Amino acid sequence: MLDRLPTPFGLVRGGVAPDHPKIKQVSLTYDKIARSPGFAFFGNVEIGRTLTIEQLRGAYHIVVLACGASADRRLGIPGEDLPNSRTATELVGWYNGHPDYRDRTFDLSGERVAIIGQGNVAGDVARILATPVDELRRTDITEHALAALAQSRIREIFVIGRRGPAQVKLTPVELKELGHIRDCAAVVDGKDLELNAASTSEIADPRSDEAKKNLGILRSFAEAIATSRHRRIVFRFLETPVKINGAGKVQSVTLAQNRLEGPPFAQTAVATSPLLELPCDIVFRSVGYKGIPLPGVGFDDRTGVIPNRRGRCLVGDDPMPGLYVTGWIKRGPSGIIGTNRADSVETVASILEDLPKIRAMPKPGAAGLRDALATQGARIVGYGEWQKIDAAERARGQPLGKPREKFTVVPEMIAAIDAAAP
Repeated sequence: MLDRLPTPFGLVRGGVAPDHPKIKQVSLTYDKIARSPGFAFFGNVEIGRTLTIEQLRGAYHIVVLACGASADRRLGIPGEDLPNSRTATELVGWYNGHPDYRDRTFDLSGERVAIIGQGNVAGDVARILATPVDELRRTDITEHALAALAQSRIREIFVIGRRGPAQVKLTPVELKELGHIRDCAAVVDGKDLELNAASTSEIADPRSDEAKKNLGILRSFAEAIATSRHRRIVFRFLETPVKINGAGKVQSVTLAQNRLEGPPFAQTAVATSPLLELPCDIVFRSVGYKGIPLPGVGFDDRTGVIPNRRGRCLVGDDPMPGLYVTGWIKRGPSGIIGTNRADSVETVASILEDLPKIRAMPKPGAAGLRDALATQGARIVGYGEWQKIDAAERARGQPLGKPREKFTVVPEMIAAIDAAAP
């Protein structure tokens, strides 16, 4: 297993919200696998920079690409690049201590936030911004994020979706959480929960269990007795941002009101008039992701994925022998951990079908990779060295009452390895 960072576990470490420790427990399974004979972790190795795909294929009979979809999709509207117009990815990476986002800063001095999107990442952003800092102190959120959140003046968080309440992409568990944040009210206008005929059909469909649960939760938000709370999370539906406004930084977002057109499960949001202007001090865009091209592998710029057939990487219509893909870089950014598990089963089934066709030429495996990397002077971080980083982070967190305090820059991680006892 190769990772461009010295740390394993990918989004479990850098994407899962710090107040969701149970989800992070999947890393215990990964850890058990990593201790198996024959497993090798090559951290701090970047494909396309430290190592080429050709070198990797030369060392192994089978290579599986599982690099995800890490680039943010853009809204493509005027004002998108104004100061205080940010991506949800930046904020998540920042509070999770991802080295790519460690040095970002966020202006939380304003009172009103607009979050564009209604998926789980948008929910994470809303929840972290609304949760009292004293509750976050017991998590593995980074100290630099805690210090900034402690100074936050945010009072109102708008979570905006271009479609209706029946199409909200938050899972019911995540949505329900937003109604249980201390000193924060989850707010929905009951009129916004009226459904068109196609949405009513969607909710009635047996496949729509999650959407049905979400609608029930949103109705409970709308029916809640109004009380004085320090913060509010306000859900807005059938609105599309068409412009972000401001002189020098974000001051408002212009929204087009939408109607839904099309049959059940294939409805699209069509903008209508009038436009309305929503004052806000910062915008977080959470409208999806796309993959990044990998040197030496085909890539579809339109869909942002590696062209494949049941996980077999393609050049034109032909599979590249021994090269496979799984996860978001295979099919696009949709689904949660369970969805991706099923997706990987399909890729592994293709590998097993192809095994008899693979020529049994000897290949050097991990030893060959180490030799290739040694000639470049690369600093490989093995799994045992990751365990030293892990132990140092846990020790740093202990006096703070936290499960760990992460190292947020790579040189600090390397220094922790070098400082650890043999």
